[in-house]
Amino acid sequence: MLLHLKAILTPQELRDIRAVLDAADAPWIDGRASAGAQAAQVKRNEQLAQDSPQAARLRGIVLQALQRDPLLFSAALPRRIYNPLFNRYRPEAPAYGPHIDGAVLHSHADGQWVRTDVSCTVFLADPDEYDGGELTIHDTFGVQRVKLPAGDAVLYPGTSLHEVAPVTRGARLASFLWIESMVRSDEQRRILFELDMNVLKLRQQLGETPATTGLTGVYHNLLRLWATP
Repeated sequence: MLLHLKAILTPQELRDIRAVLDAADAPWIDGRASAGAQAAQVKRNEQLAQDSPQAARLRGIVLQALQRDPLLFSAALPRRIYNPLFNRYRPEAPAYGPHIDGAVLHSHADGQWVRTDVSCTVFLADPDEYDGGELTIHDTFGVQRVKLPAGDAVLYPGTSLHEVAPVTRGARLASFLWIESMVRSDEQRRILFELDMNVLKLRQQLGETPATTGLTGVYHNLLRLWATP
């Protein structure tokens, strides 16, 4: 399932993040420093140093934004969230070729191991600030090219082959992270999400009825059957 989340960040949060990332003393390093052997062959970008105070501050802003979003919770059913990272693509470090992220990653921020069920990219630059830079996702739903407004995010399966197209002008800024879900199967998460959204629509249209109560029970019984909290 691929899902566009709108306005994850408030305008003020976005301004605060950009002030840090655009500062002359922002600690950008070679993105290959965090890549595995295969990924390092196709990765050409910059990454904010994970152990910097700037990265620690921005992680807090992004995590707070993610945790207050009900649509993200319904779609991803988070059990653990890998600490958000931040990257930059520009003509000098323009692209990240086709790759699949590691299945389990170790977070330097909190020491946790996180299974990468769901990938998330939060866009921090508007599309008119740069040329190229589309996040291209290859999966059972076809090839999707994603380039969203600043403050918006996209969720997609961690199993997907994906890449970032070369940036030829400007700078593409983003936060990226992974979510270990309480429900490991992407298909099961999709079923739960669709059921949750449709029950919500019925409740808005009809109010609380025996049917909406019954369907809510079906949702929670499926979640009880499939979830590992």
